Amino acid sequence: MKTVNVNIVTPDGPVYESAVEMVSTKAQSGELGILPGHIPMVAPLEIGAVRLKKEGRTELVAVTGGFLEVRPEQVTILAQAAEPATDIDIDRAKEAKQRAERLLQAKQDNVDFKRAEFALRRAMNRIDVYENKM
Repeated sequence: MKTVNVNIVTPDGPVYESAVEMVSTKAQSGELGILPGHIPMVAPLEIGAVRLKKEGRTELVAVTGGFLEVRPEQVTILAQAAEPATDIDIDRAKEAKQRAERLLQAKQDNVDFKRAEFALRRAMNRIDVYENKM
């Protein structure tokens, strides 16, 4: 079966490198499915899961925004943060979710609500990716 090389990179370095049969992720314009030979494109990403189909299995990587670059034989994801499902510390993610929820419920003037909402979305994504890992 044909494959496409995938690299997921953060400012801290590479997070994932492999040849896969299909990449699925959520761009700002909607859900994308990328197969080998896909037309070149660049798209901004949402907070979400990158699903990587490889040898009949699906691997998940939680990403926090960034950009997707597609070439016929190469997919590169430049993410602000990324974690393979197997590396997620679920207890830490749940604690981050609870912290963000408390900040949002406090409704105090000194709370940066945009930042708290971002932290909540990121924690919920990490929890979801961890719970749905295959």
